[in-house]
Amino acid sequence: MPPALSLPVIETGFSRRLHPYWPSLQENTRSWLLEKRLMPADKVEEHADGLRYTDLMAGYYLGAPDEVMQAIADYSAWFFVWDDRHDRDVVHGRQAAWRGLRLRLHQALDSPHTHLHHTDPLVAGFADSMVRLYSFLGPRWNARFARHFHAVIDAYDREFDNRTAGRVPTVEDYLELRRLTFAHWIWTDLLEPSAEQEIPDAVRKHPAYRRAALLSQEFAAWYNDLCSLPKELAGDEVHNLGISLIHHRGLTLAEAITKLRRRVEECISEFLSAEKDAIRLADRLADGTTRGKELSSAVQTCLGNMRNWFSSVYWFHHESGRYRVDSWDDRATPPYVNNEAAGEK
Repeated sequence: MPPALSLPVIETGFSRRLHPYWPSLQENTRSWLLEKRLMPADKVEEHADGLRYTDLMAGYYLGAPDEVMQAIADYSAWFFVWDDRHDRDVVHGRQAAWRGLRLRLHQALDSPHTHLHHTDPLVAGFADSMVRLYSFLGPRWNARFARHFHAVIDAYDREFDNRTAGRVPTVEDYLELRRLTFAHWIWTDLLEPSAEQEIPDAVRKHPAYRRAALLSQEFAAWYNDLCSLPKELAGDEVHNLGISLIHHRGLTLAEAITKLRRRVEECISEFLSAEKDAIRLADRLADGTTRGKELSSAVQTCLGNMRNWFSSVYWFHHESGRYRVDSWDDRATPPYVNNEAAGEK
C-alpha cells in the first residue's frame, strides 16, 4: 500500500465486518448484472468479483434485511456502470446520447414501472432498482430519495459540460459539486431501509445527526479523490480535488496529495467528535415510550453504519480493480468497461 494512502487510524480504530449475506450478495449481483445486460458475460466473469462492488455495500449496511441488502448492492453496481457510461460518453463526445440518457433517468426515477423494459439496459436496470428500493419504506422517503437523485443526475450533467469544455472547477465549486456526484445524501438515505425505519426530519436534520452523516460521506469522497487521482489524471479528468488544487491554487502534485490526505484525516477526527454528539442524541430519543425506544435503536443502527463506511471505503479502494491503473493496458481506458454497450469497438 503506498504510504500516501495508508491510514493506520482506520486499520486500528474502525473494525471491518461484512454483512453475513455477502456470499449470496456477490453471486446474486453478478447474476443481476448479466440478467439486466449491464455488463457482457466476459466482463462479468473476468472483472465483477475483482471490482468488489458488493464488498463495499456489504461492509456498510450491516443489519439490513437480506432483501434490502440485495437491492442496495444491485443499485450500487448499477451506479458504477452508469458512472462508466458517463465517462465513455464524455471521452467520445457523445453529447446527444448523454442528454437522452439523462432525460430518461429523470423519467425513470419518477415512474420506474413504465421503464422496466426500456431498450437501454442502463435505464431498465435503474428502473428495476427503483421499484425495489421504493418498496421498503413509504411515500415520504421515496419522494426524498427521488429529489436527492434528481440532483445527482443534474450534477453529472454539469460534470459532462465541464469535461467537454476542459474546464477545471474552482476548489469551492468542486466541493459543492462533489457532494452531489458522490451522492452523499443517497447513501445516507439508504441507511434508513437498512434500519427498517424512516428517520423523522427533526432527527435527520438535527445538527448532530447531519454532521456525522456528512463527515462519513466527505471522508469517502476525499479518500476516493486521493486514490483515484492517478486514474483521473490518465483519463484527462477535471473533477478531482487534487486537480482543482493544482490548477487553481498552483500546488504541485505532491503538495496536492498532502493537502488531500490532510483533509481525509480531518474528516476522521471530526467524525469521532460528531459521533459522540450523535450518540447522545440517540440516547435522548429513548424517552421511555415504545416509539422512543424504536427510534433510538434505529438511529444507533444508522450511526453504527456511518462508522462502518470508513473501513468499507478504505479497504474497497485497496482491493478493487477499479483503481489499479498501473496494471491496465491503457491507463485511460478501464478494462472492465462494457465497450459494446458504450458504443466502442
